[in-house]
Amino acid sequence: MGILVKIYYVNRYLHKTVNKLYSKLFELVKNKNYFVITINVDHQFQLAGFDKNNLFYMQGDYGLFQCGIPCHSKTYDNKEIVIKMLHQQKDMKIPNSLIPKCPVCGNEMSMNLRTDSTFVEDEGWHLQAKAYSDFIQKSKDKKLLLIDLGVGYNTPAIIRFPFEKMTGMNKSTHLIRINKDYAFCSDKIKDKTILFSEDISDVLDDLLK
Repeated sequence: MGILVKIYYVNRYLHKTVNKLYSKLFELVKNKNYFVITINVDHQFQLAGFDKNNLFYMQGDYGLFQCGIPCHSKTYDNKEIVIKMLHQQKDMKIPNSLIPKCPVCGNEMSMNLRTDSTFVEDEGWHLQAKAYSDFIQKSKDKKLLLIDLGVGYNTPAIIRFPFEKMTGMNKSTHLIRINKDYAFCSDKIKDKTILFSEDISDVLDDLLK
């Protein structure tokens, strides 16, 4: 548990400065009508200035615990307990008294990350899923630019494939795909897609110019 606690802390709470890549992306869209769907779980988007109401963290959040079974679909902020565990761990172990337990069933809690079928889609998750769906629905007959940043084939059904489908179905939708390893798309949407195999940060610099 000690190693995991440090990973959670570093990835979710230690950040004091924003990754420049996220800042560049925010500069690109901040004055636009935007929405972000992401498989990232470290809150760099919010640190960069993105409106949390326009973010859908599809795969969970390092900042939340859930029942490990789970016995119910609620999540819990974990900052206070993670910091306590970090400060009191010894030899990569934490006191038994700090092991988070579900307030409903008493079983151990787990991180709210989509690693298997126990992942909890809580009320906030469903609210943002609907917000994303509403944004796409309202935009389908308008000019819509989809930007796919580094999405490969670990979870292509979340962003990569849906973006291609939307680009093909909606005449006013276009796609920018930036990916060092997978900068390609279906032949059906090649005329509506711009592909970059360069570094994401360099491409964003050029777009900002």
